[in-house]
Amino acid sequence: MKIAILVNLSKTKAIECSKNISKLFNSKGAEVLMLKDCEDSFENYNISYCDTLEQIFEVCDIAVTVGGDGTIIHNAKYAANANKPLIGVNVGRLGFAADVEPEHIDDLLNLLTGDYNIQNRMLLEVEVLHSNGTSESFIAVNDAIVARGQMSRIIDLTVFLNDSKITTYRADGLLFSTPTGSTAYALSAGGPVIYPEMECILITPVCPHSLISRPVLLNSDANLSVKVKAPENASIILTIDGEINITLTDSDIVKINKSDKNLKLLSLYKRNFYQLLNEKLKEREN
Repeated sequence: MKIAILVNLSKTKAIECSKNISKLFNSKGAEVLMLKDCEDSFENYNISYCDTLEQIFEVCDIAVTVGGDGTIIHNAKYAANANKPLIGVNVGRLGFAADVEPEHIDDLLNLLTGDYNIQNRMLLEVEVLHSNGTSESFIAVNDAIVARGQMSRIIDLTVFLNDSKITTYRADGLLFSTPTGSTAYALSAGGPVIYPEMECILITPVCPHSLISRPVLLNSDANLSVKVKAPENASIILTIDGEINITLTDSDIVKINKSDKNLKLLSLYKRNFYQLLNEKLKEREN
């Protein structure tokens, strides 16, 4: 079996943990794959290196991320495109999506025997139709937000469902989330917690200038689009999963739909999601 280990090289703990994981898999005859930029940190380890994430997901059977939830989110798009399963080892602070803690990495050997559960997580397809006739398309694991730029004034965001206008928000921004993303930015913005294997789209206004603006939950087959009207000289930014930023104009349209791809997130344990959520939120308070 070929196991990809995707390491957050900015975390020393992630590097040390990954060394132990690679030894663990090698001891059972599995081939370990890593990206080539890891080579200097893993000298004298039995590892095969790939040049790109596309390449590593093309050849691996299962991918293991070692870092925080951000490491999972970054790699999840590539896993979904390649239809490969993913599991996370948490060396970050919270780790809502990560399944394994560093002290339990021996449990990863269950991946070699098939002793795990597969959670199918819904993703969003986010398309930007620019006024010049061009378009861009992205996959969102957690969320996409259309928001005012730094120091800009409040903006008006009109939302359409199946090409029919449903409402206009006056706010700092508007957040479109997957169930997985309901425990990320949406939770901080006052949105509900959604069971991660459900299929729906959550709309959460960010700092709405209204007493009655509330989060809205829509069926996963909703075809959504948003247009923005901003004050003169104000900037508008679309951000995907906190890592991709696209500058928008008043004439651009952002379309949000359920992606035809999904994320296969692996779990080694049978856990109550809401109990785990309470534990993680208590950790945040410390």
